[in-house]
Amino acid sequence: MKKFCLSVLFAVCAAGCFASHNSRYVNLFAGTSGDNGQVAPGATVPFGMICVCPDSDPRTHAGYDYAVPNISGISINRLSGVGCSGGGGNLRIRPALLSEKLLIDKATEQAVPGYYTAAFTNGVTVELSATPTVALERYAFPEGKEPYFHIDFASTFENVATCSFRQTDSRTVEGWIKAKTVCSHGAYRLFFVLQGDVDFVFKKLSETTGELRPVEEKERKIELRIAVSPIDMEQARVENNRFRKHSFAHLKKRAARMWNEKLDMFSVKGGTEDERALFYTALYRVNLSPVDVTSSDGRYLGTDGKIYTADGFRYYSNWSLWDTFRTKFPFLVLTDPESMRDMSMSLLHLYRTGKKDWATPFESTPTVRTEHAVILLLDAYRKGITDLDFRIGYAGMKEEMERLPMASPDQKMESACDLWAMAQISGIVGEEKDSIIYADRSQKLFENVWKSEFMLITPQFEVMRNNGLYQGTRWQYRWAAPQYLDKMIEWVGKDQLRDQLIYFFEHHLYNQGNEPDIHVPFLFNRLGAPERSQQIVRKLLTEPMVHRYGGNAEFRTPYVGKAFKNEPEGYSPEMDEDDGTMSAWFLFGSMGLYPMTVGEAWYELVSPIFEKIEINLPNGRHLSIQTKGRSDKNAPIDKIMFNGRLLEDFRISHADLLEGGVLLFCY
Repeated sequence: MKKFCLSVLFAVCAAGCFASHNSRYVNLFAGTSGDNGQVAPGATVPFGMICVCPDSDPRTHAGYDYAVPNISGISINRLSGVGCSGGGGNLRIRPALLSEKLLIDKATEQAVPGYYTAAFTNGVTVELSATPTVALERYAFPEGKEPYFHIDFASTFENVATCSFRQTDSRTVEGWIKAKTVCSHGAYRLFFVLQGDVDFVFKKLSETTGELRPVEEKERKIELRIAVSPIDMEQARVENNRFRKHSFAHLKKRAARMWNEKLDMFSVKGGTEDERALFYTALYRVNLSPVDVTSSDGRYLGTDGKIYTADGFRYYSNWSLWDTFRTKFPFLVLTDPESMRDMSMSLLHLYRTGKKDWATPFESTPTVRTEHAVILLLDAYRKGITDLDFRIGYAGMKEEMERLPMASPDQKMESACDLWAMAQISGIVGEEKDSIIYADRSQKLFENVWKSEFMLITPQFEVMRNNGLYQGTRWQYRWAAPQYLDKMIEWVGKDQLRDQLIYFFEHHLYNQGNEPDIHVPFLFNRLGAPERSQQIVRKLLTEPMVHRYGGNAEFRTPYVGKAFKNEPEGYSPEMDEDDGTMSAWFLFGSMGLYPMTVGEAWYELVSPIFEKIEINLPNGRHLSIQTKGRSDKNAPIDKIMFNGRLLEDFRISHADLLEGGVLLFCY
């Protein structure tokens, strides 16, 4: 831990350009150790295809494990906390012979947004940075050590990859790789240009590997760049040439500026040093994906394998919607509606070119799942992103509604939510008949499954994966459709439902480590006990809790500790970051806002953990979230004022927030 703290300190000191920016608070090593978040400290830019980072050996899902200094090399891409075997891990370069053990000297390791550096035990040091499409790798070899690079062109985190490569001049190797994506669903192909800043001798060792040695053995500092494109080889060359004349130092500063634009949107006061670090680290992670895969001339690869032109928008790929639709994308609707509009347009075109629940055979980059896109799209529209032509993807949405999964009670609950959203989208485009049909199907499906599986509580409710449930219990999935909370109240009674929810939390049946029930702490606002939402959310954010459940089963011994920590084991055991889902949950909770029902333009209100949060809204207005009279951190809210107006029901509309002004929590 001492070395870890020193590493973070050195990282901050090494990035002088961050001194006056919120980037200095970001701890890229939080959540990188073991199965405690599944994230990595790689160098990347917001929504960029590249995340270049060492790969530990043995590795975890994102390739890197803080607790494992031994590395297999440095690869150019990865996903953040998505489970299975992760995704990416391509074009791995090793600045050492295969027979030579290569370890990170942990005392030298530093990382800040857009930059990573470390020394290895063989004396080689590395600096990494990135543009959206180019991995920048700068190596320094000690005197007396011959510069050497082993390259695995077929490296991958998932299954096996195929590749083709050839040397095209004295400094360049070109080719392509094709790999399976997460959980072996679907595939992607990347064309690449690997270019050095010195002449080198390239030798092909096998069908998938090669080696580089500089022509001049006296060379000690060597820079390699890897440009990629999912379009074709010529576009990879274009991506390489775009930044060819810019130095490593210039592009490193460019990456820092890109991150500062995102991170300086917020300013927080109060809270602890760890809480501020967690806040800005979470803000960093919600801006990692999806990635902009549009070429410099506006083209993109469709999921039918054809090349299209993105007319009036940027095309994004790299989806993991099964969880991110709950928190991350609602957060981006609020903080980055311009990008969110393009992401929404990308999903509509995804429906047009062929959408599967998991990845397709023609992805542009590693991706995961795209379920519940209709809910995300409805949420964006209801919150003001109305220039969306739903007709582009309407036929594909209708087709999806006919193949919604219904094999288990949890699938039926989630499908009811999809149908609920589709009913509203149908109404928006004027398909009233469809709207009525989907609304009726949604209501009947929810009623049938909730009454038969979730209404009458039994001891089996505490058993993980009972009756075919996926990564959850009946208790946890019981609340999975907040759209129908009024029906639950009608069938059970408000007081009894509230008592059952109290039992749920008092007996540690909630699972912060997985996503199906992460909105549940906020339900007390709608059940007449807002003070309980306030207390529970604050404890989940800042205090130890009892975790009975992991991702797939109950722990033999419950884990007692914080769910969010500013350290390498940053999340509770088996708690996935899930591509920004948990980060966005932390952000919303810290701010005192939460989009409990995605697709409705409302936020539930609870106590923010900071005394003041200043937000520069994208529309040019300013929102200040403040507390007044809070002498005890657990004090219940007395009243909430917005621009001098009393908010009577512990919620605020999205439209109100966009007005800017002061949201004041009084105690």
